[in-house]
Amino acid sequence: MTTTSPSPSSLAGRSVGRVGFGTMQLPGPGVWGPPADRDRAIGVLRTAVDHGVTHLDTADFYGPEVANHLIRDALFPYPDTLLIATKVGVRRDDTRAWLPAAAPAELTHQVHGNLRNLRRDRLDLVYLRVGGDGLLDHDPTPFEESWGTLAELVTKGDIGCLGLSGIVPGHLPRATAIAPVAAVQNRYNLFDRGSEDVHHACTEAAIPFVPYFPLGTTARRRASVLTEVADGLAASPAQVALAWLLNRHPGILLIPGTGDPGHLLENLGAAEVAGRMSDADMARLTALSS
Repeated sequence: MTTTSPSPSSLAGRSVGRVGFGTMQLPGPGVWGPPADRDRAIGVLRTAVDHGVTHLDTADFYGPEVANHLIRDALFPYPDTLLIATKVGVRRDDTRAWLPAAAPAELTHQVHGNLRNLRRDRLDLVYLRVGGDGLLDHDPTPFEESWGTLAELVTKGDIGCLGLSGIVPGHLPRATAIAPVAAVQNRYNLFDRGSEDVHHACTEAAIPFVPYFPLGTTARRRASVLTEVADGLAASPAQVALAWLLNRHPGILLIPGTGDPGHLLENLGAAEVAGRMSDADMARLTALSS
């Protein structure tokens, strides 16, 4: 078995490799319905774990329910080393929109749905999705009420640890006054550093930062620098973009997703590329602004 990262990190009290796997791309187009090739999706999940992935990121609203059913069917009974993180606070309607759903009853229903669909007695890590890409309108539920509901479910034993997603730095003190924050997920990558302030706040508080969309979009005017660095390292641009994140700070954990077995193995190779990246390479990449 291949280890995806030479330096495991701590997440929700567990030791995990720094390169994990996100399941958002496993359902059908628009993160809706089943995949075109279910066996291929199952195979990607099994290959990820076979190659040392110990951190999966999912949500019951991927599909909806499709991603969690795939995880269950591919990997149950789960290895003791596998941490599965999920998210709540969002629902999908018949138009396939992404809508906030963070009222106490909604969150409790979502947690129980994740438990059932993943076939678990307790969820390792649950993120409250507060805002961010694709969410329409604004949930009227006060943040403290939503977070407090999840904290009660930790006390009841349904959840192990809590995280936050799509936040601004001000959410952290408000959350920690009620319950510890085990991790934060915000959009952040080589070409989109709009959450730099959140990353900095997590670094200061020693909270793991798990960027979603870690590959981002390669803008044409910047692609030449990325390609030049990749060519010098005999790596792909995607590997270099992920390696930049790994070298940015040891508290960053990655969850790149794909439904392609070849892309999966390419992404898992980012840890090795990070080890070969020079300070000059990092400086050139860091100089790119969003």
